[in-house]
Amino acid sequence: MTWKKNILLLFFALGSYVLTAQDINGIWKGKLVMAPSGCFPVYNIEMQLQVAGSRVVGTIYHFSDSLNYVKENVEGEYKKDSNKITIREIGIITFKIKQDCVPCIKTYELTYHRGGGNVVTEEQLRGSWSTPTGKAMDGKTVCDPGTIVLNRFEKSTFKPEPILPPTLTKRTAELVKEIKVDTGTIRIDFYDNGQIDGDTISVYANNMPVVSQQRLTTKPISLTINISLVRQEQELIMVGENLGSIPPNTALMIIHAGDKRYQLYLTSDEQKNAMVRFIYEKPGTGTKKN
Repeated sequence: MTWKKNILLLFFALGSYVLTAQDINGIWKGKLVMAPSGCFPVYNIEMQLQVAGSRVVGTIYHFSDSLNYVKENVEGEYKKDSNKITIREIGIITFKIKQDCVPCIKTYELTYHRGGGNVVTEEQLRGSWSTPTGKAMDGKTVCDPGTIVLNRFEKSTFKPEPILPPTLTKRTAELVKEIKVDTGTIRIDFYDNGQIDGDTISVYANNMPVVSQQRLTTKPISLTINISLVRQEQELIMVGENLGSIPPNTALMIIHAGDKRYQLYLTSDEQKNAMVRFIYEKPGTGTKKN
C-alpha cells in the first residue's frame, strides 16, 4: 500500500504545481483573427504586461505592419489561485490605420499555460476576447468575438515607423498654450470654430498620428492622451489639411483635465500648425497657474 500512497502524494504535488501562481510580467505575442469584414482579418497582437499583486497594467499593440497599428493602455486582474487573467483595453494612445477602419475596444479572458514534455519552456496565455458592447468605437460597426493564443517573448517585436508628412515637417509649430496638469488622462474634443466650411484636420501627439484627416463639424472629434511622471510632456499639434471655404483652417479645442476645463481656438494654414503642450505635475507639487 505504500506505493499507492506515494502515487497519491505525487498526484497532489503535481496538482499543487499546476495551480502555483505564475509570473506573467513581460511581453506576449500572437495573432488575432477578426471577422472576414474586418480591416485586417488576421493581424499581430503584442501585450506588454506588468503585475502588482492582483492588478495588471500595461500596453497593447495591434498591427499588421509597422505602418498600420493601434496602441492602447490596458488594465485588469490576475487570479493567482486559478492563473486566470482578465485584461481590458481602456484607452487608445495612438494609431495609424486606414480612415475607414474603426477600432474595437476589447476585453480578454485568458489562462496561463506552460508546455510539457519536450516543450517545458513554452509559455502561453490562451483564451477569448470580446467587445463589451459588441460594437466598435463608432457605435455602429459590429465586433464579433474570437479566440486568441499568446506566446511569451523576451523582446518587443513591434517597431512603429512613423512617416511624417510635409504638412507637419515643413510648417512652423506655433505654441498656443502650455498647460500644467495633475491628472494622468486628458480628454480633448475638436469642433469647427464658427461656420461649418469643410475644414479637415490631422492631430499628432509627440509626432505620432492620433487623428488622421477628419472633417470638423458640430460633433466632436474626440481623443484621449495619457501623461505621467514617466513621460511628463505631451506636445499636441493640430495640422490643417485644407483651408476650407473660409481660410484659414480654424478649430475650437475643448480640454478636460481632471476637474479643469480649457477652451482654446487653434488656427492652421500653409505656413504654420497649432501646438499645445501639456506638462504633468504630481498632485500637491508645483504651481497651479496656467
